Amino acid sequence: MNQTTAPNYKWIVLSNTTLGVLIATINSSILLIALPDIFRGLDINPLAPGNSSYLLWLIMGYLVVTAVLVVSFGRLGDMYGRVRMYNAGFAIFTVFSVLLAATWMTGTPGVLWLIVMRVLQGIGGALLMGNSNAIITDAFPVDQRGLALGLNMVAAIAGSFLGLVIGGVLAPIDWRLVFLVSVPVSLFGTGWAYLKLHDNGVRHHGSIDWWGNLTFGVGLISILVAITYGIQPYAGHIMGWTNPWVIGALIGGAVVLAVFRVIEIRVPHPMFHLDLFRIRAFSAGNFASLLSGLGRGGLMFVLIIWLQGIWLPRHGYSFESTPLWAGIFMLPMTLGFLVAGPASGFLSDRFGARSFATGGMVIAAASFVWLLVLPVNFGYWPFAAALLVNGIGMGLFASPNWAGIMNSLPPNRRGVGGGMSTTFQNSAMVLSIGIFFSLMVTGLSGSLPQAMVTGLTAHGVTQAQAQLVAGLPPVSVLFASLLGYNPIASLLGPATIHHLPAGDATYLTGRGFFPSLISQPFHDGLVVAFGFAIAACLVAAAASWLRGKKYVHPEDAMETVNVPSPANDVEAVLR
Repeated sequence: MNQTTAPNYKWIVLSNTTLGVLIATINSSILLIALPDIFRGLDINPLAPGNSSYLLWLIMGYLVVTAVLVVSFGRLGDMYGRVRMYNAGFAIFTVFSVLLAATWMTGTPGVLWLIVMRVLQGIGGALLMGNSNAIITDAFPVDQRGLALGLNMVAAIAGSFLGLVIGGVLAPIDWRLVFLVSVPVSLFGTGWAYLKLHDNGVRHHGSIDWWGNLTFGVGLISILVAITYGIQPYAGHIMGWTNPWVIGALIGGAVVLAVFRVIEIRVPHPMFHLDLFRIRAFSAGNFASLLSGLGRGGLMFVLIIWLQGIWLPRHGYSFESTPLWAGIFMLPMTLGFLVAGPASGFLSDRFGARSFATGGMVIAAASFVWLLVLPVNFGYWPFAAALLVNGIGMGLFASPNWAGIMNSLPPNRRGVGGGMSTTFQNSAMVLSIGIFFSLMVTGLSGSLPQAMVTGLTAHGVTQAQAQLVAGLPPVSVLFASLLGYNPIASLLGPATIHHLPAGDATYLTGRGFFPSLISQPFHDGLVVAFGFAIAACLVAAAASWLRGKKYVHPEDAMETVNVPSPANDVEAVLR
């Protein structure tokens, strides 16, 4: 018996690809909680003027690279073998995990080294994510793909939450452990993949679409980089959306992507198979995935800032300890996802994706309403219950939706189709961060400055110094909260604090002043951000419902159902 058709081979495939996707997505979020310790270890202040870009690129560089490259790598998998590309991804990921852990420099050279290594590590992550789902789809029969892809998707999204906890536990011990922890897992996964995985999918030979790859990469990078710099202050403005370079990058990126579309229509072997969007299950599933990513992606940042900047300090936790505890207190969301994801994937194999994906998005929207009506200084258990419901909703949606997308693809397009879907998902993460940060900053800018001046002057800070601090961009306040710094101590500086009366200095830098000060302005931003998330989830629910009934691509349908396939029909609805 051929190894690729052996009964246990599909489970080897699922186990290895799940490990690969898990380690790739853990690394997409592991830095978020660990950033304070990383910057201290590098001896650099991320809140100093001009250093905020380092913070953003460490967070978003990995996401940008994976968003841009997954389609190209999925296409290469279709041409030259998905397992071959996947295995190369594991090896590349391992090499740059080692180089990240081996960082020896400090200051600006050290942080630039980390940014470059993270970008190169993202190449490995893109190869893993761009081919794993296609490999699973090749290995599993139609009636088991929902469960298999569901488990893989659960690992992918759960990894982004587990990264928060792992980073929070390891970084205080030694910040290099945040990168080193990936090395033994990656070494094991790489060796296992090269020994056990074999290509058994349908290859689609053709030439590489160089112009398509170039225009897609340039266009998408321009837009994502513009979003990254758009949330930074510019020339006295609270954000950079008026920056000519940001505007130029957004417009230029859109123009280049329009050129990309023209190229893809005309070349014989396109990178981005636009004809796949004629398949309703594929197009509706991807649109729903994009919207769910927009609702979910920025949520993580908002919740972390909410916990670290307000709730945890008001409940007795030091600012320095808040990153770890924020990750721990968000575990109910992960638990809900881990329970609902595999169950909905299994059931969707029998009943189809539509009802589960639609219901999941409606439940997720309801959880955002729940979070919206909670007071800023909430009781933990209602908050935990809302997170659990959100995780259940996202889990109900993610697994069936992904299985529905992959089932709709012809066998020779699974790599590029899966890459296209992953591009939507990863791009949504970057877009979501930009949108949520912008909404939060807009909400804070309305009332925070005056509240800051009033509070500081009431406790001994001069009017001039209070005005100076209040005039700082609200994004600095968000970054300080995100990093687990003492916000007022960071914003005022030791010189100002030293000259204050001891009682006032203690109060201003304690756990009560800043959380109370920011609570109402933060809630103003929270209302707008959660309102956007609710709208995104409801539109995603509508898109999921419009995907149609249970659908499997005609070439796959012949595996289990003897139904004649019309020669010119793009889709075939089964059962």
